[in-house]
Amino acid sequence: MSLSRSARLLLSCCFTLFISLSWLTAEAATPPHIVILATGGTIAGQGASSEQTTGYKAGVVGVDQLIQAVPELKHVANVSGEQVFNMASEDMSTSQIAALSARVNALLARSDVDGVVITHGTDTIEETAYYLDLTVNSEKPVVMTASMRPSTAISADGPMNLLEAVRVAANPNAGGRGVMVVLNDRIGAARFVTKSNTTALDTFKAPEEGYMGRIVGPDVVFDYHPDRLHTTHSAFAGMTSSKQPNVIILSGYQDDPGFLFDAAIAQHVDGIVFAGPGAGSVSSRSREGMQRAIAKGITIVRTSRTGSGNTPTDPQLPGVVADSLNAPKARILLLLALQKTHDTHQLQTWFHTH
Repeated sequence: MSLSRSARLLLSCCFTLFISLSWLTAEAATPPHIVILATGGTIAGQGASSEQTTGYKAGVVGVDQLIQAVPELKHVANVSGEQVFNMASEDMSTSQIAALSARVNALLARSDVDGVVITHGTDTIEETAYYLDLTVNSEKPVVMTASMRPSTAISADGPMNLLEAVRVAANPNAGGRGVMVVLNDRIGAARFVTKSNTTALDTFKAPEEGYMGRIVGPDVVFDYHPDRLHTTHSAFAGMTSSKQPNVIILSGYQDDPGFLFDAAIAQHVDGIVFAGPGAGSVSSRSREGMQRAIAKGITIVRTSRTGSGNTPTDPQLPGVVADSLNAPKARILLLLALQKTHDTHQLQTWFHTH
């Protein structure tokens, strides 16, 4: 029995709709492509026994082993890996994190890359995270993760942290939030998160703004967007430089000697971050040292050694204030800012907005 023209037309339309829906379903089912950049640290560390959680060797395990140790990753995203460095993070240099930033920007500029996860040592992860937060020129998610126990420990936290970092990077709501640090079921903004304990698993805290979000089982929950300028809105987005300014950190304490500023002057540093007690107070000895440094063209930024809270502006004290940045992060912002200007008014604006 032959079909009528209208029946054939209806059948053709249904077939076309079926093919279209099948194509859309296949497209929707395509997992995001997340690139894991490995730099070493405890998450890639190995100890002599399963009970060794201190004194192990960091930066031993390669990125392929890290990925193979978490087979659940394939259910979350299409994952590929690159070994950028394999070292303890205390040995990381500014030139290396600048190269890391360039690689992240190059990857995120590709249409086939949806996000980047970076494994890193915990000791300086907050510095690298903040550098990337200021220099990555993309809205795509960048997530840093690490571990407090080496891969050989009986209760290593690295595999779960890596899985959750990929979950966050693959989440459709993760874009435009700046660089995030994911450990221990928590999502921290690079601007605020800091290491607060030498060995505890819950060492990373965000004392000023709290956590940006959390991971509950397979679910990623975001609570807010960071208001500070970051990534595509940063004054330093996409910045590349082969020569970084020399910025150091000095700390204030009882009997702190002013001659440390003279040593910095002799070494021709470009900037000094001074972490003072309390709300960033400065002894008379250090104040005189600061004035000598400023007279030589060295930029001074004052912050607090307490670990949280704002450093207030004080017209009686020299230098720029770091707002709520701790000393290591203030150093990161200053070394980027000095590549653009030495004007203290502009520098102060950036410290209040980034």
